[in-house]
Amino acid sequence: MKTIEIDDDLYQFIASQTQQIGESASDILRRLLIVSLTEAQAPVVPVAQKTTEVQVKEETKPEVKPAAQAVVEKAVASAVPVGKSSSVFDFISPQDLSAEQSVVGRFLFILSALSRAHRGDFAQVLEIKGRNRLYFGQSEASLLEAGSSTNPKPIPNTDFWVITNSNTTRKKMMLTEVATKLGYDAAEVERIRDLL
Repeated sequence: MKTIEIDDDLYQFIASQTQQIGESASDILRRLLIVSLTEAQAPVVPVAQKTTEVQVKEETKPEVKPAAQAVVEKAVASAVPVGKSSSVFDFISPQDLSAEQSVVGRFLFILSALSRAHRGDFAQVLEIKGRNRLYFGQSEASLLEAGSSTNPKPIPNTDFWVITNSNTTRKKMMLTEVATKLGYDAAEVERIRDLL
């Protein structure tokens, strides 16, 4: 296996293409590249010659080795069916989650995945509040005004901010409330909370 360095924005794009939990970056790239190659290998029809005959070049397919064919079949079989509603588990891979070294990093990563899975409904997080403080806001300033030492951070790839100075138990409670608001059942809520 080779290691390559890529920019953060490219990595975020690759991660956003995750279709199932546990899908590696290699699997995602392979799936995306195979689709691109398949589209590029459409039959070639040359321009008609001076006569009225049109010659059609026979489509040639590249030789696919059995190992590569197995990878393609695995990627196709594991793809999320079209029309299936998104779930946060479609956007989180164990490798990506384990790359986040801190609790705050994992917390922000999970919230970002929830946002990608529920783009239209994620604004509901603004309704989640503590007794005396806001947990979520649309700006850093709104969270700073609502309480002292909140340490607000932006949720990656969203227009939302979240306080991060709370303890891990409070962060798990916040994830529980977010997942519940977004329609997850009790077992899924527990799985999401346990990702932290």
